[in-house]
Amino acid sequence: MRFGLFIPQGWRMDLAGIEPDQHWGVMAGLAERAEMTRLWESAWVYDHFHTVPNPSQEATHEAWTLMAALAAVTSRIRLGQMCTCMGYRNPAYLAKVAATVDIISEGRLEMGIGAGWYEHEWRAYGVSGGDFPSAGVRLGMLDEGVQILRDMWTKGSATLNGKHYQVDGAICSPRPLQGTTQPGSELNGIPMWIAGGGEKKTLRIAAQYADYTNFSADVFEHKSEILAAHCADVGRDFAQITRTANINVVIGDTKKDVEDRLAWIRQHYIDAGVPEARVDQQIEGERAGVGFGTPEQIAEKLSALKALGLSYTIAYFAEAAYDTSGMHLFENAVIPEVR
Repeated sequence: MRFGLFIPQGWRMDLAGIEPDQHWGVMAGLAERAEMTRLWESAWVYDHFHTVPNPSQEATHEAWTLMAALAAVTSRIRLGQMCTCMGYRNPAYLAKVAATVDIISEGRLEMGIGAGWYEHEWRAYGVSGGDFPSAGVRLGMLDEGVQILRDMWTKGSATLNGKHYQVDGAICSPRPLQGTTQPGSELNGIPMWIAGGGEKKTLRIAAQYADYTNFSADVFEHKSEILAAHCADVGRDFAQITRTANINVVIGDTKKDVEDRLAWIRQHYIDAGVPEARVDQQIEGERAGVGFGTPEQIAEKLSALKALGLSYTIAYFAEAAYDTSGMHLFENAVIPEVR
């Protein structure tokens, strides 16, 4: 199994209490640390503008700016977003941005892409004129946008007179290094992660275009079956798609240590201004997750998912900006057991 690491960027209140002039040092330092361990294959950020579980004045740093910055301060680890919302940027422009980041990183970019769901920030930023489109419209935008990305990266230009996007000879020069200089990447360009588990449309788009999928660990087996059926329908080899999942890690050597870490997370959200009812809902979700428990318990749960075809896990540590002991324990007692 391969592992990626989420870098705190503020979206999940994970920089609260840290002064803004310290944010970049924290983020860059954690990415450099992940690279030096050689246990993490990739570093990830989220593509959002307003915090969760509720919008607030706490920091949320922009994903693609971070991609370029992280590309410049690292040399080995791959870099991704989980996941870029197609509606937030014109896809031809996004393809150009991604190509530039791929060149800065010398071919280390991963493209996470999805239809978007956070209605509050969609309306706040005036995306699509401030309207929040139906799921069908957003998925139509995803489908057309992915086609434009692929053409820009593999052909150097794109033309599409679609329902949602119209581009006429949009040029991507230079093209990304992936797809031009790296053997085996000619067909796809930058690796495409299509995130989401929508069974009728999202997973069908994934079957057609994805190099990777990403859906919840708790429904991994069922979503894998649906994806396999779509692959059969479109004539795609199911084995060509790497299936991944994100996990929130709340880890400790003992049950008490786990509970102490969870208590810290709860208090941190409360101190950041999140209503207690929302915090308690969040805490219950953590308890039910694959990444909750002692190293032995987490390794057992990940091994069960590995047997079902999970081969790439991206881990999030709520306390990473303040305390790396949980990350250290996961690196030394979980990753070796399931790798």
